[in-house]
Amino acid sequence: MDLNDSTSLAELMSRYVSTETGFGVPKDGWRICLAHEFKEKRKPFQARDVSLSNMIEHVSLGVRYLRWWYRKTQVEKKAPFIDMFRALPLRQIYGAPLGGIGGGSITRGWRGDFCRWQLNPGMYHYKTVIANQFTVCLRRGGQTVYQQVLSMDRPPTLQDWNWGYCGEYAFYHALYPRSWTVYHLPGQNVTLTCRQVSPVIPHDYKDSSLPVAVFVWDIENKNDYALDVSIMFTMVNGSGHKDDKSGGHWNEPFHLEKDGESVSGVLLHHQTPVNPYTLCIAAREKSGQEISHQTAFSPKGTCSTLWSDLMTDGRLDSPKDSSPPTHKGEEVAAALAVSCSVPANNHNSVEFSLAWDMPKITFGSRERIYVRRYTRYYGTKGDAAPSLSHYALTHYSKWEESIDEWQRPILQDGSLPAWYKSALFNELYFVVDGGTVWVELPEDADISGGLRPEDGGLPAQPDVVKEYGRFAYLEGQEYRMYNTYDVHFYASFALIMLWPKLALSVQYDIAGSVVQHDPTERLNLMNGRYSPVKTWGVVPHDIGDPGNIYIYIQIYQNIHFIIILLTPSLCFWSSSAYCGGLWLASVCMMCKMARVLKCESVYQRYRDILERGRAAFDKLLWNGKYYNYDSSGQSLSNSVMSDQCAGQWFLRASGLGEDDYQAFPKEKICSALKSVFDLNVMSFAGGQMGAVNGMRPEGVPDRSSVQSDEVWVGVVYGLAATMIHEGMIEEGMHTTEGCYRAVWERMGMAFQTPEAYCEKGIYRSLAYMRPLSIWAIQLALNNRPNHNKTTDKDVGQG
Repeated sequence: MDLNDSTSLAELMSRYVSTETGFGVPKDGWRICLAHEFKEKRKPFQARDVSLSNMIEHVSLGVRYLRWWYRKTQVEKKAPFIDMFRALPLRQIYGAPLGGIGGGSITRGWRGDFCRWQLNPGMYHYKTVIANQFTVCLRRGGQTVYQQVLSMDRPPTLQDWNWGYCGEYAFYHALYPRSWTVYHLPGQNVTLTCRQVSPVIPHDYKDSSLPVAVFVWDIENKNDYALDVSIMFTMVNGSGHKDDKSGGHWNEPFHLEKDGESVSGVLLHHQTPVNPYTLCIAAREKSGQEISHQTAFSPKGTCSTLWSDLMTDGRLDSPKDSSPPTHKGEEVAAALAVSCSVPANNHNSVEFSLAWDMPKITFGSRERIYVRRYTRYYGTKGDAAPSLSHYALTHYSKWEESIDEWQRPILQDGSLPAWYKSALFNELYFVVDGGTVWVELPEDADISGGLRPEDGGLPAQPDVVKEYGRFAYLEGQEYRMYNTYDVHFYASFALIMLWPKLALSVQYDIAGSVVQHDPTERLNLMNGRYSPVKTWGVVPHDIGDPGNIYIYIQIYQNIHFIIILLTPSLCFWSSSAYCGGLWLASVCMMCKMARVLKCESVYQRYRDILERGRAAFDKLLWNGKYYNYDSSGQSLSNSVMSDQCAGQWFLRASGLGEDDYQAFPKEKICSALKSVFDLNVMSFAGGQMGAVNGMRPEGVPDRSSVQSDEVWVGVVYGLAATMIHEGMIEEGMHTTEGCYRAVWERMGMAFQTPEAYCEKGIYRSLAYMRPLSIWAIQLALNNRPNHNKTTDKDVGQG
């Protein structure tokens, strides 16, 4: 596959019939015509996809899981943290999520739909709320000449609205944390560009926590006469969930003037018994523009009154009073319109914001109330939505300056292909849309696990955690476990490089959990045995399921993953390339730590362990070309594992891997990586889908387990980073490109990158944490020797 091949990208835009390029839309990013339909349709991996041989081998596990699943779903009426029978179907619709980090998220799809909601922490609701729309009204000479909902949908409700916008005249462009939607209005000689801005800013721990986003509408009038243009924003009080009809919800208009700037809008108070919140649609007052609103309307029926109100004069009635609380079974929505004049052959812009204020949250057990990070600046009373909106509308330009400053060096690096720039920034969506929570540390909290500093433990409240709060993100939207540590191992690069204080906060939480002990017996589904929930000295698999437990305290491990904390003082190494390599890298790190602390005796101790371990590792696993999967001597033990050099990857990423801190001979690492590239990459799917996890030496995928013939996107990114560290830049970028093209351009999985996919037909676990490891590639690129950045003019972009 040619690294400069853009055939699949061109296909995403093949149905675009306009020549308009939009206002201020960047060159780099993910771009798709709103009329595009993905040809490839995949299905989620479910229990029925397990092979007969694996089913027979794990029949007892299957029976235990079925019993547990039935009790969880039918008796307890709760969502299982992994649901093998009701996996998420693929909806090829998602775009860049709205909002900052840890305050909840709302995803707006690439066709403009508000379609994925995570307001309750970690719990997702996949519902397109059809009344949540932007509508444009064009007027000339006091008459409305065009009024259109900017949606391709033709829903069975709101029939008096003008639906069915022709998607062939529009495209979506994402370069997270911003996106642009360009609408050419057929026959009107007018182009609208909606720029979506969220406050996701590296090394910023204030604005990045805010639950708010801004929509800037740039209006280009290419006629020889002026037009009056109105943009209307409609929003339902709720998220399309059944509690939208629970009753007691109400709306009210507001106006806030501060520091010489004014904003107006409507507050939508959602009064649920658990985790109530307020949505807020707002607009910035500007000279020559008029803001009008409709406090409440029913999003059912024809809704002709609201449509006619806008069409009459481009404005809404703007009642001053609040709406009465809804009755049970009733829904309520609000509308906000901004009107402006656009001179002939000229441009104007209007600005909206969407904020949500859920300051206090509880998790599934409801045993404790937590307060979100942004409440440090906006309070916990639930009245912050107007102030959040005002701040966003008056500061988003500063956010964009910071975003530009951060992204510019990479975007202007001509040595990097365009697809990589899109992948690098757009995969960051998961930092916000990974069920993420970011909460303040309660005054009575103790994260030490009970082991005090004088005994070698942590402070009850480390300064970093007190200042920057506690952070958690899900293993995946379908695998609902917070801070799954073996996956965070890969994803951590994004936090380390962009929000290092949050990465450190996670480390403190995990470190404190290691010394916790909970003797409560719980069934392990894997082996059918009962064992303690948490054993002292063991690293937990994760820190909890937001739907079922008291987070940060209990360790939720219904599926038992054995994570053994191998202390280097034990002269023991695993007989597998993956675990053994990581163990050797850990011993190497102990040597480095001893030198930093100037403990020569400790250094010599671990140096001796490293020498013996390295010799044994090579003797047991090296076959002359690569490291065998394991040393069991079984028929498949010589399979080629794509991630066999993970230990070397982390050493290189840490600035080690050579001289006194070398665990693996360079020539063997390079040989192993070449074998992986030749077999796992180029001999799989024509070399166009990344690296398959396991490959037989004869060039056939290893199908011995459910996961061996899968491609794990985050593992592929880590493999590519390893290749780049070792000077195999072309191979690393080719390997990465295969995954990006497959996921983002052919499978339609934008902003929901899965954990895994097979060569044909199947994917597993949409919207997964591990692909954040793409930032390890950027670290490797940054560390290239004698790397001189070039500009786009110097090197053609693919």
